[in-house]
Amino acid sequence: MSAGVTPFVTYPLSAVQTEIWLAQQLHPDSPVYNIAQYTVIEGAVEPAQFEAAVRQVISEADSLRLQFVESDEGLRQSIGSPEASVPFLDFSAQANSQAAAEAWMRADYERPVDLLQGPLFQYALLKVAPEQFISYQRSHHIMMDGYGGALIAQRVAQVYSAMCAGIEPPPCAFGSVPQLLESDARYQTSAQRARDEAYWLKRCTAWPEPATLASRSAPALQHRLRQTTYLAAQAVGDYASDAGRLAQLLSAALAAYLYRMTGAQDVVLGFPVTARLGADRHIPGTLANAVPLRFTVHPEMTLSSLMQQAAQEIQRGFRYQRYPSAALRRKLGLAPGQRLFGTAVNVMPFDYDLSFGAHVSTNHNLSNGPVEDLAIAVYALSDKGRFRIDCDANPACSTVDELATHQRRFIRFLEVLAADATQPIGSVELLDAEERHRLLVEWNATQQAYPAHRCIHQLFEAQVSRTPEATALVYEEQTLSYAELNAQANRLAHQLIELGVQPDVRVAICVERSPAMVVGLLAILKAGGAYVPLDPAYPGERLAHILADAAPAIVLADAAGRTALGDAALAARTVFDPNTSRADGLPEQADTNPSVPGLTARHLAYVIYTSGSTGTPKGVMVEHQSLANLYNALQHAVFARCPIHARVGLNASIVFDASLQSVLSLLNGCTLAPIPQHIRSDGAALLQWLAATDVDVLDCTPLQLEMLLSAGLLKHPRALTLLVGGESIAAPTWQVLANTPHLTVCNVYGPTECTVDATLAVLKPIQTLPTIGRPIANTRIYLLDAHGQPVPLGAVGKLYIGGAGVARGYLNRPELTAERFVRDPFSEEADARMYRTGDLARYLPDGNLEFVGRNDHQVKIRGFRIEPGEIEACLAQHPQVREAVVLATGEGSAKRLVAYVVAEPDEALASTLRAHVASALPEYMVPSAFVRLDALPLTPNGKLDRRALPAPSADAFAHQAYEVPQGELETTLAEIWGELLGVERISRHDSFFSLGGHSLLAVQLIECLRRRGFGLSVRALFDTPVLSLLAQSLGQHCEVAVPPNRIALDTTALTPDLLPLIELTQAEINRIVEQVPGGVANIQDIYALSPLQDGILFHHLLATEGDP
Repeated sequence: MSAGVTPFVTYPLSAVQTEIWLAQQLHPDSPVYNIAQYTVIEGAVEPAQFEAAVRQVISEADSLRLQFVESDEGLRQSIGSPEASVPFLDFSAQANSQAAAEAWMRADYERPVDLLQGPLFQYALLKVAPEQFISYQRSHHIMMDGYGGALIAQRVAQVYSAMCAGIEPPPCAFGSVPQLLESDARYQTSAQRARDEAYWLKRCTAWPEPATLASRSAPALQHRLRQTTYLAAQAVGDYASDAGRLAQLLSAALAAYLYRMTGAQDVVLGFPVTARLGADRHIPGTLANAVPLRFTVHPEMTLSSLMQQAAQEIQRGFRYQRYPSAALRRKLGLAPGQRLFGTAVNVMPFDYDLSFGAHVSTNHNLSNGPVEDLAIAVYALSDKGRFRIDCDANPACSTVDELATHQRRFIRFLEVLAADATQPIGSVELLDAEERHRLLVEWNATQQAYPAHRCIHQLFEAQVSRTPEATALVYEEQTLSYAELNAQANRLAHQLIELGVQPDVRVAICVERSPAMVVGLLAILKAGGAYVPLDPAYPGERLAHILADAAPAIVLADAAGRTALGDAALAARTVFDPNTSRADGLPEQADTNPSVPGLTARHLAYVIYTSGSTGTPKGVMVEHQSLANLYNALQHAVFARCPIHARVGLNASIVFDASLQSVLSLLNGCTLAPIPQHIRSDGAALLQWLAATDVDVLDCTPLQLEMLLSAGLLKHPRALTLLVGGESIAAPTWQVLANTPHLTVCNVYGPTECTVDATLAVLKPIQTLPTIGRPIANTRIYLLDAHGQPVPLGAVGKLYIGGAGVARGYLNRPELTAERFVRDPFSEEADARMYRTGDLARYLPDGNLEFVGRNDHQVKIRGFRIEPGEIEACLAQHPQVREAVVLATGEGSAKRLVAYVVAEPDEALASTLRAHVASALPEYMVPSAFVRLDALPLTPNGKLDRRALPAPSADAFAHQAYEVPQGELETTLAEIWGELLGVERISRHDSFFSLGGHSLLAVQLIECLRRRGFGLSVRALFDTPVLSLLAQSLGQHCEVAVPPNRIALDTTALTPDLLPLIELTQAEINRIVEQVPGGVANIQDIYALSPLQDGILFHHLLATEGDP
């Protein structure tokens, strides 16, 4: 037994162990914290001697004998007896003995471990051939890290070699676990820790989102994917002979590769360290840490300059290596699931291989714990001529093909850089000719014939001639046939022509939902004009700006439209109501199709205004030709799947181009059914309306989709095709919809500047994660880097769109048009243009596109495209506001706008500013919260430090008020939270984590509740962190009947019937008794201690109640 170890004494967990325990409790069925490795021994091994060597090492290393128990002091650890089994398994007779051995090892380390029951450690000897054996070891990370595992493996080899030589092994240099814990405890309260913390907090100012190569984000719950390759030492030249230089090379090259693949210029890598100094280096156990290496990367940089950064970062990382990464996460305020760094890099020492007697061996790592993103490890092999490179990935985030592609591409990139360390990293070609052709040509082969020379109203008139009596429009009690709708639109079009409308003349339309709205749109098009849609619900200021910019001489407005626009804005314009038969002073018009001289498909169909970053909306000009292509693409991709004369629900407002998806269905004989405004935001009412109206096709946003799902969409009685766009569909929703046979869901993507839709994906069961699909007909998608060159498959690139859907440009904004609408260098058409969307995306291996986010600060909330700059400009106009920044926070349906303003203290500030913004901007652009600051936080180079902006407090919401906890349970929870979090007033709607709770405090909370008789799992706390909901959950399980202690004080023997909470045989009980000093006389030390019994009961009841 190691020096300093007192038997049957419990010890606290170290900070690292506590974090591991908490993570394991969150996912008790996950095996990712099993650390495993094996050594291939080239020669015969004597099993008995091998077992003796292992047993000796177990007796020397008390970390291998750790046991964990729960008590009144919380989770504790003790050091048990040195007994352990060392199985010998002979696979040599099997046809593929190596595969059989690997399968056995995989089954062992992929088996979840119960931290309280064990076994936490396993050693085994496997025979795969007469002259080839495998030494296998596995331990849970709570007792051993990778460095500690290497110390154990080295000592086993050392002891075995000595036994083979018939000599005494060298003295064991292992320190004890208590020494390691004492060292850790001293560090936690030391001045060195304070210095370490100060360094990391300064280094981590304005911390970036980790650059990642993964196609998605998810917890690491299963063991990694792995791709292994070998690299000749001469491929990296002089760097091969120096482990330090090799680590710098690998880190620098990886940072450069991440920049090239993601465009991130602030790159953070993870770098594993032992976190051991002095005597601690000789103690196997768990102390290892990972420190961040931060690089600033630009395309003109060279490998040499990046290696200088790497040398400095690694040196400082070692100097401050003991400061726990978990503590750094908390200090930085990272949310659960938010990573400190992305890809990890590790270079193993050159003495990694071992000798067993006279036999050489090769070490292989199986698992070093969770791989959240990607990890690259380089091992120097004993022959000194090559390196083994293991690339590991989180299987929930990457596929085998993606990992293999990255490995192959990175190795090639590394070799090119190492060959010439002075070349700019941005000049290294990442694509080969085959991949370039696939991305630019094959996946953009979307050519399809379409009526490019016909206007939209002409296509509608052709449909009228085919089905004049078919129902074209239904709205409440009104029904119009195709002939009737066409006749009404014709009469209004002739009036517009009489008033001077001609090609490219803009006509505004501001009406409520009604048949007249559709009539008005068609009439403007038939007259040769371009419609400019206005929403009567918009603030007058915004409407006035659009009218002033579009300068329409004619306005179609009903009563609601006139009221919204106001007399002043309409004073110099011709205004009439499309609901009336004719305009004042004009004769009755014919109902024949008008003929407009000179009108072509290259004239404007509409001008739709979108949010503008300068504070003013901008008008997007779209031509008939582009709309004709959209009609043709939707007809083939969507409406061909639907019934003939399908009923199409018109959901989106006509001020949004998404409305065209429905309106264009009039060109193929469908029935258009505008949805009444008052039910569009009521899921149950909308679902009822869809059924009553027999709707076959509906366009909606993901938020409306969630609303419909909550109202019972999955039980909808008829088949329904959904066109979903505006923002990303959440992955769980995607998976549900993809497996619902009566729903056909088309996920569409496209900016207004590219005529509504540019890509489309039809959800299928085989697609488990959301994509925006592939380009629609006659559309080209390019993902480009900062130099305008295509990025490799899987890399994040700036999304450009070319093809028939590209709009003419912005009205009255020639400079912005020239900036956003640029020449298409990849098209054979001389005048081809492409649109720079500002979005980021990556290609998936199957050719589908994954939307990543924005390249600028433009956001989407509930399907609405918003320029925060427009809101900031509005706020800046208020006299109380000196500066303003608007951000989008949260994800999916929880995403919201938060305004940060520099202003003087004012209790009514949130309400005042909300009213101010609401008076000038649409409701969807009004921030949910207004956070007052004395000054905006800045980075050292003077830029806004967005990550330092605080989360909104209760007083930042105009309508949120403190609500006192209700009932005994809520009051008790609030008291405990107050003590732990140092918060005086806690609302029943507060979240534990929003108030500053973190993993270590979660452990203390669970212990506090346990002492009060409440059982709470870590998983339950993370799932229901809000006080009122947590109290409700606790209330459902608080009645626990505790059986009486059956062991009397004078008990002298234990039998199975006295231990109702655990299953032990009499022989097992006897062995436990033998290990207790004093044996039966000290039987109370075994079981009758009340706290220990309560702890066993607690876990027994959790298991029987189905707690995770």
